[in-house]
Amino acid sequence: MAHIIDIQLAVEEVDTPDNAQLSLWVNTALEEAENDIELTIRIVDEVEATQLNEQWSDKNGPTNVLSFPAEVEDKIEPKLLGDIVICAHVVNREAREQDKTAEAHWAHMVIHGTLHLLGYDHIDDEDAEKMEAVEIDNLARLELDNPYN
Repeated sequence: MAHIIDIQLAVEEVDTPDNAQLSLWVNTALEEAENDIELTIRIVDEVEATQLNEQWSDKNGPTNVLSFPAEVEDKIEPKLLGDIVICAHVVNREAREQDKTAEAHWAHMVIHGTLHLLGYDHIDDEDAEKMEAVEIDNLARLELDNPYN
């Protein structure tokens, strides 16, 4: 499949993965996709992450990743999947606090966001277990550890 990944860097002076890494992680999550897919990853600062989190999730403060599925007909090719917004500061801070490599945590957040666009969620325990199993499998294929250990 030929996936189109638009990467927007809206934050400065923060360590972020390069476009090749971001694309690899998205493509890993999309490995089973039956269509060509287009999505956007926007890497933001805490101000923008806070605004989006408060507006769309009714939660205060910044969060690590938000996903915004596209609401368009499936007849369009490539299929527009939606947008993933990642707060660089939060992800880097969480990696340090959780004693994970930045690469592993970024990969997890990109895969997590992509899976949300594919319809996975973690609202109840059963759905969370399914989503986590897919995340763990995707990360293992990238030779990265289970993030839930």
